[in-house]
Amino acid sequence: MNTTNIWFTSDHHFGHNNIIEFSKRPFANVAEMNAEMVKRWNEKVAPDDIVYHLGDFALMSPSKLRQLREQLNGKIHLITGNHESSALACADCFASIKDYFELTVEDEDAHRGQRFIVLFHYAMRVWNASHYGTWHLYGHSHGDLPDDETALSFDVGVDCHDFYPLSYQDVKNIMAKKKWTPPFEARNK
Repeated sequence: MNTTNIWFTSDHHFGHNNIIEFSKRPFANVAEMNAEMVKRWNEKVAPDDIVYHLGDFALMSPSKLRQLREQLNGKIHLITGNHESSALACADCFASIKDYFELTVEDEDAHRGQRFIVLFHYAMRVWNASHYGTWHLYGHSHGDLPDDETALSFDVGVDCHDFYPLSYQDVKNIMAKKKWTPPFEARNK
């Protein structure tokens, strides 16, 4: 899998009026919010790119969600959040829908040339192979969960990243700044 065309994002809440106040989003109304987030998405994501959306895609009718989805570039793999009834009602709009996903990406800088990434809507303190340096990307918290600089995980939600999706390279750069120590190494000191 080519890492230059992989994107991660979460918690757009397209169509959700209350999220503007709840997350203190800088939009006057839902129409403005939806339009700006579609614009920012398409500024980054090309039509054939792969997007992993980590939940809470939209709160709107399935027919409106279908219309909105047609405006977005990329093949979207949805990891379900806690607000997905409309997305599930038009599942054919997505390349896949899963509750949890373990992604393997070819990366020459990773152990044995493969990066293992755990994708889930909710933050976890530990995840599959976390003690080996695997990454965990999540959403749900809208930037309210303090980042743990010692863990190879973080919130990819739009509220944390100026309403843009993050490329694989963006994620890699953020993870490179973490102060993670393998737990076995820490115990042996």
